[in-house]
Amino acid sequence: MNVTELHRIDRTVKQWLQTSRNFILAKMNENLNVAEKSSRKDLVTNVDKENEKLLISKIRTFAPDSQILGEEGFGDQIRQTKGWVWVVDPIDGTMNFVKQRDHFAIMIALYVDGQGVLGYIYDVINDQLFSGGPEIGVFQNDERLAAPKNIGLRDGLVSLSGPMVIHDRFNFQKVAETSSGLRIYGSAGIEITHLLKGEIVAYVSYLKPWDFGAGKILAESLGLAVSTVDGQALDMLSSDFVMVATVQAQQDILPIIGSNV
Repeated sequence: MNVTELHRIDRTVKQWLQTSRNFILAKMNENLNVAEKSSRKDLVTNVDKENEKLLISKIRTFAPDSQILGEEGFGDQIRQTKGWVWVVDPIDGTMNFVKQRDHFAIMIALYVDGQGVLGYIYDVINDQLFSGGPEIGVFQNDERLAAPKNIGLRDGLVSLSGPMVIHDRFNFQKVAETSSGLRIYGSAGIEITHLLKGEIVAYVSYLKPWDFGAGKILAESLGLAVSTVDGQALDMLSSDFVMVATVQAQQDILPIIGSNV
């Protein structure tokens, strides 16, 4: 895919995201229909579902031969990543959306034959769009982002899954203690944007493909390490414990985790 085509797709996806943001903002003052998925802490709303349908409709019109993996199940049952595969999270951080009306994101990713091409994380309330990919660079709105400094664990803040720290999964209390401090935002997209900006040095949580699809592309385009929690390659169609970090922070964290995986 040439750069001209990438920019054409990029402009189109940004238009979708603006429409999607306007839709969510218009719905925020209405009564939400909130339901539980796997537990009382795993929520879905009517807005999640309607927004996913909106985005999938736009993808189907723009690239009808694509496969689509959507969090709320309105896409395809994907078994392999050949061709164009779009990954859609209509509201990442639904609990924050419900409880705070803040700290949530829309995320879209495009993979071609399994390779990350374009990723988008849209911080809806703050109107901050993180976008791009390996061929065109990574941007925060119109400003191109430089690669974050390769800071180690002791000198940086980390963002870790709250339950993983509470229950000390993978020796994560030690990871937090070794770092300069722990921050928890409750949205994979929002957490990864802090990493893209160099405000934290690592983010680790149990993630599904729609949670890490866009962030993986953006992070790797800026030279960050993206892997499973024990440093292995990610399967784009599987859920796993995922680490996104500076290369140095990843190297610092792996020995602390050690054989606890």
